[in-house]
Amino acid sequence: MFASLVTVSYIGAIILFILSLGGLSNPATSRRGNLYGMTGMTIAVLATVFGPKVSLAGLPWIMVAMLVGGSVGLIAARTVKMTQMPELVALMHSLVGLAACLVGFANYIDPLAAANLSGAEKAIHEIEIYVGILIGAITFSGSLIAFGKLSAKISGKPLLMPGRHFINLLGLLVVIYFGGVFLHAETVSAGMMALTVMTVIALLFGIHMVMAIGGADMPGVVSMLNSNSGWAAAA
Repeated sequence: MFASLVTVSYIGAIILFILSLGGLSNPATSRRGNLYGMTGMTIAVLATVFGPKVSLAGLPWIMVAMLVGGSVGLIAARTVKMTQMPELVALMHSLVGLAACLVGFANYIDPLAAANLSGAEKAIHEIEIYVGILIGAITFSGSLIAFGKLSAKISGKPLLMPGRHFINLLGLLVVIYFGGVFLHAETVSAGMMALTVMTVIALLFGIHMVMAIGGADMPGVVSMLNSNSGWAAAA
């Protein structure tokens, strides 16, 4: 598939995703919104799989992964009760955050991803990786806690730690500091150290943030984490 056709396919998928969100905002149009979302995701996946950046050697691995993931999703959708949908959505969001983290690390380790980048282009590329992993890690751990609270595996009572605002501020300052270290890293190993520290802090922040919210507010938290997963995937 030509690169120009891939780009057009991605634009079409984005439009369908926007229409999907609009449809899901109203119960009367939710089925149509789901159809738009499924169609857009199908186009995006096909454009990626059959695009110029995927070799024939990689296709079997991708097909196996799609078969396994699709089977798990189909079984879950057919067996989970309607009253358990918020739990399922929270769990699925955690996987989106995890995927964003793994893609970010893979993009940084891949020697070809930034081979032709320098100056501002390289800085933008690395900022995208850093922010994508940051949001993805928060989404992953936060969604797991939301799933635990919705399924009553974790107490729904808010856990308010003393000095929590100071802890949040300190974590933010550390993340910003290691962001600077990451951007100025001369080797991949040095950059990986900064990424690892930031990822651990982001995971802890996701846990701390959602634990401080009551179980009755978890549907709103899941919606917020859903938007976070979208930002992570976009980065």
